[in-house]
Amino acid sequence: MIISILIFLIIFSVIVISHEFGHYAIARRNGIRVNEFDIGMGPVLYRKKGKETDFCIRLLPIGGACIFDGLDGLDDEEEQDKLDEHSFPKAPVRARIAAVLAGPMANFILGFVFSVILVAFVGTDLPVIQEVIPDSAAEEAGLQSGDVIRKINGERIHIYREVTLVSMMNYGEPLSITIERDGERQTVHLIPQYDEEDNRYYIGIRGAGQYLKCNPFQVFQYGFYETGYWLKATYKSLGLIFRGHFSKDDVAGPVGVVKVVDDTYEETAPYGPAAVILTFLSLATLLTVNLGVINLLPIPALDGGRLLFLLLEAVRGKPIPPEKEGMVHLAGFAVLMFVMILVLFNDISRFFS
Repeated sequence: MIISILIFLIIFSVIVISHEFGHYAIARRNGIRVNEFDIGMGPVLYRKKGKETDFCIRLLPIGGACIFDGLDGLDDEEEQDKLDEHSFPKAPVRARIAAVLAGPMANFILGFVFSVILVAFVGTDLPVIQEVIPDSAAEEAGLQSGDVIRKINGERIHIYREVTLVSMMNYGEPLSITIERDGERQTVHLIPQYDEEDNRYYIGIRGAGQYLKCNPFQVFQYGFYETGYWLKATYKSLGLIFRGHFSKDDVAGPVGVVKVVDDTYEETAPYGPAAVILTFLSLATLLTVNLGVINLLPIPALDGGRLLFLLLEAVRGKPIPPEKEGMVHLAGFAVLMFVMILVLFNDISRFFS
């Protein structure tokens, strides 16, 4: 378990540092002063004073922060009047939008880097049907072994896991599947069949048996597709949550992720260090893309919530009153903390169950 905790902390630290560095780099590039760059949360263990920015390592190795100058007194008009052009509130709105957006974008870029490394060493799974299950929806629709799936409901398919994702996220909705067979494309229509034992719907195909060893150009091409897959998996999962198809046990916080890391380590360790590293690189890709997407949600206290106010300012031509924005972010932060506590309690309950 100690090794698993260390692996989790390394992965999470790299992801958080990249996120905050994205904020930091673009803010500085746009002339916005950054007062503090924090790694971790809680009391300060180490502080290095820079020319404009203090770099701090804090006690709890979870989370981080990039504190722009002028945000502490956002709801105080007198404090606002004292700020210069290098403070966050006084910077042009486009510069502030770029600085806020840079954190999630850094997560996506990191995910792409991880994906390229993975594809370079492992290759990629092509969307080729290996087997059609007898008496399945796929067989009734005329799908055959060797068919290459190109689109599902108009959405381009590049790797087989995208097909699996569509199947897992399907709740009986019709599917329009475009395949390539003997160099020609055709489209079939089917409705996945419900399996009572597994409590889910199945298309009725098996694949992922055909892997492509990528050349240098394909490494970047399929690295992009790999990142896109995790992006789809994240936002489609969020969609299912809003549609009521997920339960509280399908959501995990840090403790739950540590449990996943521990289980993954136990399963991959017998296959050697290379298998462990590549497996956790895949997990890190999921986590960094997930963090990027979550932070873009228009929820107060997250980057997406702040971005929403900035976009409103750009449209209106003037900022939302600071005191009102401050109240919204404070309320959002309180709700976020409450949700995090519930998730933590749920994680601990499952961990020791």
